[in-house]
Amino acid sequence: MTDPIIKPTSSDDIPNLQAVLGGTQLFPSEMLPGMLAAALAGETDAFWLSCLHGGEAVGLCYTVPEDLADGTWNMLALAVRPDRQGKGLGAALVAAAERHLADQGQRILIVDTSGTDDFALTRKFYAQNGYEEEARIRDFWAEGDDKVIFRKAL
Repeated sequence: MTDPIIKPTSSDDIPNLQAVLGGTQLFPSEMLPGMLAAALAGETDAFWLSCLHGGEAVGLCYTVPEDLADGTWNMLALAVRPDRQGKGLGAALVAAAERHLADQGQRILIVDTSGTDDFALTRKFYAQNGYEEEARIRDFWAEGDDKVIFRKAL
C-alpha cells in the first residue's frame, strides 16, 4: 500500500468525504458542507484533515479547541471509508492532527466515544494509538451507554 497523503480538507474533497460518512454513518453526510464552511473560509481555529489514498479522499479528521481551556483540543470526528479501514489510515490521520497541534504548542488532545460493545474496536484503536481512558460518564449517551473520554498529552 502506498503511503496516504494527509492534508487540510478542501472543497474538492467534499463528495468523497460524504461517501465516507455514508459508509460509516458517523453523522449525516448532508451536514458536511455546512460543518466545513468556517474552516474552508479560514474563520475558525478548528481544522479538518483529509486522508487521500489512490488520489481520492477516503478519510477525515475534525478537531476543535476546547472552550475556556489552555491548549486542550477535542477530536470530534474521525472516519475512514469502511473498505479502507484496518490499513493504518485512521492512525495516520490521528498522527497528523497530533503533529499539527504539537507544532502549535498545544498540550492535550481528547476524544469521546461510546462505552458499548459496538465501540470496543474504537476504544482499542485509541488505546493502540497512545490514548488513555481518562474518564467515563455512566449512561451519558443513553441508558447503558457510557461516554468514554480518552486523553493524550502532546
